[in-house]
Formats: sequence, structure tokens, C-alpha cells
Amino acid sequence: MKLSIITINYNNSKGLENTIKSIISQDFKDYEYIVIDGGSNDSSIDIIKKYSDKIDYWVSEPDKGIYNAMNKGVSHAHGEYSNFMNSGDIFYNSSVLKSVFSNHYKEDIITGVTIGTDENSIRFDTEKDVTFLTLYRSTISHQASFIKTEFLRKYPYNEELKIVSDWEFWIKTLIVNNCSHVFDKNIIAKVDTTGISVTNNEERESERRSVLIDNIPARILKDYEPLKYADDQMIKYIAKISKTYRLHKITSFLLRTICKLIR
Repeated sequence: MKLSIITINYNNSKGLENTIKSIISQDFKDYEYIVIDGGSNDSSIDIIKKYSDKIDYWVSEPDKGIYNAMNKGVSHAHGEYSNFMNSGDIFYNSSVLKSVFSNHYKEDIITGVTIGTDENSIRFDTEKDVTFLTLYRSTISHQASFIKTEFLRKYPYNEELKIVSDWEFWIKTLIVNNCSHVFDKNIIAKVDTTGISVTNNEERESERRSVLIDNIPARILKDYEPLKYADDQMIKYIAKISKTYRLHKITSFLLRTICKLIR
């Protein structure tokens, strides 16, 4: 079997049904579907039962958080690759999986493009090679990623973290252990942008810092710290000195474009 698709859900019956519909409508059929529900008390279980003939394994029971649920999903996965499409997130269209796996990738991790609810809002686009600086500044979307299941078992999600355990996984696999990676140009998913990783900036940054300290030598971090916000600082500086000529908006736009190209 090529793929295991795992959906984590808790009290999001509407989002769950949307996710299920996007999965079962895929043209690609070489997958199994796993739903891990955290003991929802809304109508989520009714939704799961409604589509039970399309779900290979499901369970509804209390868990210790999203990463505990994700690890639980992996423990039931049989596919060569696994993908997390959690409740509220959907595949971009019905041909996404067919387009990706027609390329017969062999890499450990495949990632594509993720957009938000706005069609023009690209949230994650890792077309260039993923480097430590890529992850230091941003992350990779798990919704748009297909990860070899063996690596999810070898490097399980850290359940002590509440927000950035998937980011720590990228650090451990792609940077520390040099797992192979390929970028697929397809838009893979439209994602729910109201999750805790988006709305709780302070806790996210605190967890990210602890992950870096635990995994990256201090001598390396010392070099990277000035680079994290370098682009934004440069943009603000150029915009400031350009105000006299009323060109700051144009200058900022051009500089952002240049910064993206040189990354």
C-alpha cells in the first residue's frame, strides 16, 4: 500500500465531514484511511459512522493531545507514506494524490504547496531545497507532506510539546539526520488557519526556542539568530529612508521579492 491518510479530530464535526469528503473523492485509490477522534461530544461520531465504509480504522477515546493522537494514527498505518489531513483541512482537488504519486518519488519526505482558505494565500511553499535557515525562519506544512511511515515511527512526535512537535520532527529528520526530500509543485491542501499553532504566537515561539536548544549546537544558533528577522528589518529600513520620495511601498515590494529569490 502506498499511502496512509490520517485524520485527527476533536469536536469539529463540520470540519471532519469536509475533510472526509475531500479524501474519499480522490482519484488515487491506493490508500487506507485512519481517523483518530479524541472522544468528541459533538456529532463527530455520527459523521464517522456515516462514512464508516470508507474508513479502514477509527477510534474515539480521550487522548493526551494532538501529537499523542498523531502518533496513535501512525501506530495503525500500513502505507509506505503517511499524510496528516486533520479535521477542517482538505485536499485541494480530487486529483492531488494521483498527480503526486504518478511521479514515483523515492525520497523520504515529499512536500508540496499549502494554501489558506483564501485561494491566493500561499502559506507554505518549499520549492527550494529545505535548509536549516528555511526551518529557522518558517516550517513545512504537514498537510502538504507525505512522509515515509518508517520515519514517523523512528522519530515519533514529541508529546511534551503542544504546538511545534511537527516542526521539531522536520529539524530532526531533514537537518540532523539528513533524510531525503523532494518538492512537488502541486497545491496539495487548503488548511484551517484558526489552529493553536497560528493563534498562540508566544507559546509557539517558546517551544521553538526549546527545540532549537535541544537539537542544535549553541555555536550554530549564535550565527543564525541575526538572520531570523533580517528580511523584515531590511525592508523597514529601506521603506523608512524612501518615504521622502514616496517610493517606500514600491521599494518594500521589490525588496520582498528579492529576498524570496535569494533564499
